[in-house]
Amino acid sequence: MKLTQQIRVRPTKQQEDTLWQLSEKCRLIYNFALTEKQLCWELDIKGVNYYSQQNDLPKQKYPDYKIVYSKVLQYVLRTLNADYKSFFALWKKGDKDAKPPKYKGKKYFTTMVYNQSGFKVEQGKIILSQYYDKQPLEFEIPDKFKFAQIYQVSVYQKDNNFYLSITYEKQEKEYVDNGLYQAIDLGVTNIITAVNSKGRVLQIKNKRPDKYWFSKEKKIQSRRDHCKKDSKKGNKLDKNLNKMKRKSANQIRDFQHKLTRKIVDNTKSNTIIVGDLAVKKMAKKDDKKKKGLNRAIQNTGTLGRFVRFLTYKGKLVGKGIKETNEYKTSKNCCCCGKEWDMDLSIRTMKCDCGNEMDRDANSSVNIMTRFLSQNGLWTALSEFQANLRQTGIPIQVLHSQEATSKIF
Repeated sequence: MKLTQQIRVRPTKQQEDTLWQLSEKCRLIYNFALTEKQLCWELDIKGVNYYSQQNDLPKQKYPDYKIVYSKVLQYVLRTLNADYKSFFALWKKGDKDAKPPKYKGKKYFTTMVYNQSGFKVEQGKIILSQYYDKQPLEFEIPDKFKFAQIYQVSVYQKDNNFYLSITYEKQEKEYVDNGLYQAIDLGVTNIITAVNSKGRVLQIKNKRPDKYWFSKEKKIQSRRDHCKKDSKKGNKLDKNLNKMKRKSANQIRDFQHKLTRKIVDNTKSNTIIVGDLAVKKMAKKDDKKKKGLNRAIQNTGTLGRFVRFLTYKGKLVGKGIKETNEYKTSKNCCCCGKEWDMDLSIRTMKCDCGNEMDRDANSSVNIMTRFLSQNGLWTALSEFQANLRQTGIPIQVLHSQEATSKIF
């Protein structure tokens, strides 16, 4: 399995100048290629794609571009091509929010990708190829990369800091179905509502540091908006605002990392089932009914990221993360299957058959039932339904602080 790790590096002034010079050439290539694509679109000229632009790289005509490693320039064109493919795919599906790629400004640090070659690891350092300066671009990296197979190294800037993104190979354990299953329904208030094969239901409250930071960010943003552009006070407030947003995002990411690690390490089930979420459709600006939900969905670090964390950590310990369609799982009664038109504010499922339970717990039971039935696991399904009748759906609610030590 390929994993990616981000490492912060602290280049010297000379190295930083080299990085900016290389980035500027990559930025110009991106903008020139974008201009060519736009002109061909307007004039209805076909045949301009990644391969044609790659063959026309201006290293012979413009020697200044020789300072950049060749595969780095090629990857810039590949990135532009991927951006256009993504735009057209969304555009064909009727997504009104889809926008074509834009030009990159002078202050933009273009990510430089060394794919498969152009780098080497020696004595605990990684050395990147470049022909601008004799000063080598070498940075210290952790010892675990000494014997690891590295596929790709990216250099990028974030919040005025430089980072390396290293993609390497890590062996995963083989997945074996042990007959135990756990279904998870993801949410905003309760980040997970899980039910296992024994019929036990567990809810974990979501940690929302963004609520703490929101009022503080709003005050600073209001003060900054009244300052002149590029003024000393305005720049200082803008710096503080970005620092608060970064802290909030880091706290959410840290919570998700710790919780997913606790889930895969403490769950006896080798198969974890999650709903196939369409997070992008859950938050739409033009939907007035979801206006209050948009910020909650976006500021929880996106639920899709939580699934990605859970997936790769599960593979490392030999657990399989299976996704299943969760369409109407929260609106259909898990006992009789009757569908109810429930608003998001209604958190309890009350059915005519007598079933009365938490909405998220009802959804997790439906996710488990749907997965077992679709995969023909009838023995496990009958045992699960029998355990539900015996337990009577007891729900254990844990706050984020307790979740680090109590995961079934």
